[in-house]
Amino acid sequence: MKKYLLLILAFSFFISCNETKTPQVSADSKLQLANTFYNNGLYEAAVNEYLEYINNYAVDANRQASTFYNIANIYFDRINDYEKALQYYFKIKYLYPESTLQGEVGKRIVNCLERLKRSKDANRYVQQEAALDKNSVQEKRPGAVLAEIGERKITQGDIDFEISKMPSYMQNQFADKKGRQEFLQQFVIQELLYDTAKKQGLDKDKEVIEGTFRIQKSLMSEKILQAEMKDQPQITAADAQLFYNANKDRYAEKDEKGKIKKQKAFNEVAEQAARDLAFQRQQEAYQRLAERLIKANNVKIYEDKVK
Repeated sequence: MKKYLLLILAFSFFISCNETKTPQVSADSKLQLANTFYNNGLYEAAVNEYLEYINNYAVDANRQASTFYNIANIYFDRINDYEKALQYYFKIKYLYPESTLQGEVGKRIVNCLERLKRSKDANRYVQQEAALDKNSVQEKRPGAVLAEIGERKITQGDIDFEISKMPSYMQNQFADKKGRQEFLQQFVIQELLYDTAKKQGLDKDKEVIEGTFRIQKSLMSEKILQAEMKDQPQITAADAQLFYNANKDRYAEKDEKGKIKKQKAFNEVAEQAARDLAFQRQQEAYQRLAERLIKANNVKIYEDKVK
C-alpha cells in the first residue's frame, strides 16, 4: 500500500513540475510594460520584458521577428552594444526569413560590423547578400512617429533619447513643445546630411577617419576620468552652500573697477554653484589622475624646449 501511495505522490509531483505556468498578465500588458520601459530610458528592463513576452506568450512569427528587432535596435541605438545588436539581427535574418524586416536587418548588420571595425566582414556580407530588399518596411518603434525619412521612422522615443544625452543646461532649451519641434527639425536635417555624406563615401575620407579617431581618444579618456570620479559623493545643497560661502565674489555683480555692486543670494545661484563645484571636483580628479599616470609611466616633460 505504501508503495502505491509513493508512486501516486511521485506521479503527482512529476505532473505538477511539468505543468506550464499561465502568465498572470495579458500579452498586451506585458508588451505595453516593455514599451513603457523603453520610452522612459530603462533599456535593459525593456529588453527583459520583450524577451519574456516572446518566451511566455503565444506570439506568431511576425511578431517575434518585430520584437527581436526592437531588442536589436535597443542595443544598437541606445546601449551601443553592437555585438549584442548583431546577435539579434542575425537571429532575425536566419530564423525569420519571411519577415518584411529582412531588408532593414541586412543594413543594420552591415552597420554593426562597420562600428565593430570589421569592414572586411561587412563587405563580405554585402557581397553574399547581393542586393538588400529596398521594399522592406521598418517596424514601428515604441513612441509616436514624428517624422519619416524614406522608410525610416523617427519616433518620440528617438527625440527624447537624443535630448537626454545632452548636458542638462542644453536640455532646458528643448523642454517645451516648441523647443522639441525645433530639435526635431535639426535632427532630421542632421540625419539627411549624414545619409548624403555616407552615400558620397565620406565615411572613408581620410580627414573623417582621423577626426573619428581623435573623438574616440577623447571619449575613452573621458571614460577613464569618469571611473576616477565614480566613488565621489553626489553634491548636496549643503555642499553647494559651502562652496558659495567660500566663493561669494564669483556670484556678485561688479562695476567696471571690479567693486561689488550687488551680492547675489545663494538661492539665486544655487544651481550655478553646484555646477561650479562639480567642475572643480572634476578638475581636481583630473589633476590627481594625471599626476599618478605621469609618475607610473616615468614621463619626462621638457617645457623649456617648447618654442
